[in-house]
Amino acid sequence: MKLSKRLQHIEQMVTSDYTHIWDCCCDHGFLGASLLSRQAAQTIHFVDIVPELITTIENKLQQFYLNSLSDWKTHCIDVAKLPLKEYEGTHLIIIAGIGGDLMNQFINDIHRKHPNLTIDFLLCPVNNQFTVRQKLIALNVSLKNEVLIEDNRRFYEIILVSSTSDTDRKVSDVGDDIWQSNTTTKANIVKRYLEKTLNHYSRVQQGSTDCVDHIISAYRNKV
Repeated sequence: MKLSKRLQHIEQMVTSDYTHIWDCCCDHGFLGASLLSRQAAQTIHFVDIVPELITTIENKLQQFYLNSLSDWKTHCIDVAKLPLKEYEGTHLIIIAGIGGDLMNQFINDIHRKHPNLTIDFLLCPVNNQFTVRQKLIALNVSLKNEVLIEDNRRFYEIILVSSTSDTDRKVSDVGDDIWQSNTTTKANIVKRYLEKTLNHYSRVQQGSTDCVDHIISAYRNKV
């Protein structure tokens, strides 16, 4: 089982001692299995709404992780309906591989249903990163880490935030750390990502009645 570059970076950003990690929209379960192998939490939860995927994951976990030191559970449910209150402790919810609009729905529903729980979110939307950041700003979460990566000629922002104010850092509308570069390779990735993003919103501006001037301005300030 070899993780993609994107999943490798997500996996590497899981460093805290969590009681429960929820690998949502887990697809084939590769990320959760990697976290389970290194005992990243007391319990790793595999979550997907597709029954066939969960059945396959369950069978593989029974075969390869029956005697794992960390516990594991599978859930064939909507991410918005995570049974967090049934499990005491700290929670990390990983949501990756879906669009920003759907991700915002999940984040909003989870936050509304569990306002008093200690929850970290590790997020990697495939698009609409700006709208995801706007949602996080509105929820007043604290920023723990953020990175920009390129994988298979696509760019990804990975954002780790907490529902608790354990840092003084807040999420910004277009990011801060993701634009920092200490190598030529990273500088090239940053440059191309910024160009691609500005080109995208310029096309949106030309072909839509939606006003995106403020978005374009925010990204141009990073030039």
